[in-house]
Amino acid sequence: MKHNLYEADLTQQIIGAAIEVHRNLGPGLLESAYQYCLAHELTLRGIRFEREVIVPVVYKNTQLDAGYRTDFIVDGKVVIELKAIETLAPIHEAQLLTYLKLTGCRVGLLINFNVPVLKNGIVRRVL
Repeated sequence: MKHNLYEADLTQQIIGAAIEVHRNLGPGLLESAYQYCLAHELTLRGIRFEREVIVPVVYKNTQLDAGYRTDFIVDGKVVIELKAIETLAPIHEAQLLTYLKLTGCRVGLLINFNVPVLKNGIVRRVL
């Protein structure tokens, strides 16, 4: 149970950092700008993360680099996928769920910065 509480607290901290970035920048920038700024905000808050993490595909017991990368893995527990698009589509959630399965992480956040209010652009999924 403690593990789940930690993940919930961690996702709250990540969402707080993303809201701060959105509050300062607003919608309309490229995804890469939000990625750099979120990395900076997570660093300022002392939250451990890796950026642009290669996500290998295991096929018939062979690990293959198929070119997949997730935007962030926070503290080895939470996958974050960023978007700066008009509307999130089911394929974006499917991508997040696939990254969760491939990384072994249980919790994922899909964050679309191209919205007027960021909380309306956040999807949280748990495996």
